[in-house]
Amino acid sequence: MTVTPRDPSARPIVGVGAVIFDGGRVLLVKRGHEPLKGEWSLPGGRVELGETLEDAVAREVREETGLEVTVGPVIEVLDRLRLAPDGVVEHHFVIIDYLCHARGGTLAHASDADDVQWVDVAQLREYRVTDKAIEVIAKAQTVSAAIRNTPAHRAAR
Repeated sequence: MTVTPRDPSARPIVGVGAVIFDGGRVLLVKRGHEPLKGEWSLPGGRVELGETLEDAVAREVREETGLEVTVGPVIEVLDRLRLAPDGVVEHHFVIIDYLCHARGGTLAHASDADDVQWVDVAQLREYRVTDKAIEVIAKAQTVSAAIRNTPAHRAAR
């Protein structure tokens, strides 16, 4: 199979995602646009020209969910590549997922999302979340637990 873009000037698009927990629940959005229209995934989207990665993830969360977040550490960097049956690249995103903490706002889906919900981590498969997103969420749980167990974090409580 030959992998070529439809547009010879096409390049991968940089995107960001947010893993936000509320106890044993994680925030998911139902995508309103392609790619993944109608599917549940982590909030996030494209980085705009001149925007830092951290600013992009905070903006995307605010636009899709109404929440203000503090952006934490990078959890994962991954490719989302979709090929047409003839091997031509339809979408290529490089996505940087961050652990984020909600610090304000009112939860409500907006702009690019058709719905937003806190979902029990044990129920992710019921929402048909991709295996890769489930891996990222599990990794974020581990990082979050490690942060909570640091002396500085415990002292701040």
